Amino acid sequence: MLVSMVAAFFVQLILRKDIIAAVSWEEWWTYDGISGPAFWGLINPEWSLCNKGRRQSPVNLEPSKLLFDPNLRTLHIDKHRVNGAIMNTGHSVIFTVDNDTRHHINVTGGPLSYKYQFQEIHIHYGLHDQFGSEHSINGYAFPAELQIFGFNSQLYSNFTEALHKAQGIVVISLLLQLGDLSNAELRLLTDKLDRIRYGGEEVEVKRLSVRGLLPETDYYMTYDGSTTMPACYETATWLLLNMTIIHDKLLTKSLIRLISCVINIVEQVDTLNGKQCPSMYKDVHYKANSWRQH
Repeated sequence: MLVSMVAAFFVQLILRKDIIAAVSWEEWWTYDGISGPAFWGLINPEWSLCNKGRRQSPVNLEPSKLLFDPNLRTLHIDKHRVNGAIMNTGHSVIFTVDNDTRHHINVTGGPLSYKYQFQEIHIHYGLHDQFGSEHSINGYAFPAELQIFGFNSQLYSNFTEALHKAQGIVVISLLLQLGDLSNAELRLLTDKLDRIRYGGEEVEVKRLSVRGLLPETDYYMTYDGSTTMPACYETATWLLLNMTIIHDKLLTKSLIRLISCVINIVEQVDTLNGKQCPSMYKDVHYKANSWRQH
């Protein structure tokens, strides 16, 4: 009954040509409510994998049930620094590397058979300190999650092409814990958050070390999954490092300010102070468990 009501709702929206002219498919989805993950496949038929796919991410990982593979190698990420921009997309916060950078950051090793080129970093978080990560470990959700994306540069020419191609994407997941001292490279990103409070705003970030974001560990969990936004392409190799990185409560406050204004999908063409208001809250509930902290 709920699904049919939602489908009818979207039919009504499609008939509203004035709304469709103002808002594209990419702006309709959110992480909650009737435009959330359970309904992405209804919003746009091209996103059907979000509802029907068999290797969908994120997942709850249970380390005791994982198999050890002695053939897996150490993950390697180039150490040099890059410039880029951090942007409030209206759905999440994303750092994207400059396309004209002279020295690309390559990701190799681990379970990867190809060389992957770093493209962007996604920051996922919730409305509260306790619940923000997309992945969970033994049912425990972390305050936030950083996802480092790269594309298969040996098979494909760019990130957009690789997104929907076999073995196209690698995603390195860094789970965040609250602490007194933030990771220095993380602060390069989070110090800019107050300058991108509204969807569409971005600010330059210089000399970021992606390798410097990683905790000091060679251990990780890996599985084949999907991107966690529409169209949920099942082309991603995921690596979740087994040690967290630290962020402080100032980061949490900055992130919560970004989602202090949430609008309903019916009102997405409305504005706040003349600017689009982002909706990035993800409602998840898990019970606590233990996890390694760096």
